Amino acid sequence: MNVYVNGETKQYTENSTIADIVSELGLENKRIAVELNKEILPFNQYAQTTCQEGDYIEVVQAIGGGQGDSFTIAGQEFKSRLLVGTGKYKDLEESRLAIEASGAEIVTVAIRRTNIGQNPGEPNLLDVISPDKYTILPNTAGCFTADDAVRTCRLARELLGGHKLVKLEVLADQKTLLPDIIETLSAAELLVKDGFDIMVYTNDDPIIAKRLEDIGCVAVMPLAAPIGSGLGVQNSYNILTIVENANVPILVDAGVGTASDAAIAMELGCTGVLMNTAIAAAQNPVLMASAMKKGIQAGREAYLAGRMPRKRFASASSPLDGLIA
Repeated sequence: MNVYVNGETKQYTENSTIADIVSELGLENKRIAVELNKEILPFNQYAQTTCQEGDYIEVVQAIGGGQGDSFTIAGQEFKSRLLVGTGKYKDLEESRLAIEASGAEIVTVAIRRTNIGQNPGEPNLLDVISPDKYTILPNTAGCFTADDAVRTCRLARELLGGHKLVKLEVLADQKTLLPDIIETLSAAELLVKDGFDIMVYTNDDPIIAKRLEDIGCVAVMPLAAPIGSGLGVQNSYNILTIVENANVPILVDAGVGTASDAAIAMELGCTGVLMNTAIAAAQNPVLMASAMKKGIQAGREAYLAGRMPRKRFASASSPLDGLIA
């Protein structure tokens, strides 16, 4: 039977127990915690709990300095959960400094017609943001039809020497910059058939998010709020539902305004957050990039820690026994 262990599909015999899996992983008698289908499983139940087909198991342990908390997209492992764009900076140097401060490993770039002499000596972004240092994520920003998006992705693949990982976005109109879902679905189907690895920008509809995953997108990227709005996560329950239903990474894309917005997205269980305007439009973009990096880390650690339950009434943190009457 197939069981998902820490995000990877593994095969086990029928009637295998959690204790059997822990032993096979070489973690017997180690200080670990196990989550079975998003419910914490007490240590004394490992031997009595039998796994079922399709179970999701998370096994965690304490490590130093937050190391090892990576994620995988299209077979490539990443440690930074902050993805950044390159637009709206005052110049390429500011862009370079902000990206360095963010700690991002994935940097998204728009594909545009090249300078053919209008601005002699104008530098190329890829001369500053080197593909040798970063994973370049070409995007289809500015595309309003599936056809334009597909053409742009094919040009990007040629530009980057066969690079298959792209960010797909097909916009509905210039005022809202909300995704055109019909065109997005059409483009996603065409690009997946053409061998691309698609990270797709979409709305916060859980049904559409699941449909895009079923088409074959390697990551789904619901908006927090409209692009460039800075409003933060507007529909946390839909984002949470998308995360809970997904078998691919879910990254919030668009609408983040400050570090607390990024932390909220991560506390919902998102794999990461992609942003551009929130950093580039700050009064001090380089400092904001650093703040966003910390916000992502704080939100991720809070999610892993598990927040206390919300309560209607107060609960004293100090014991009441032994009070002097």
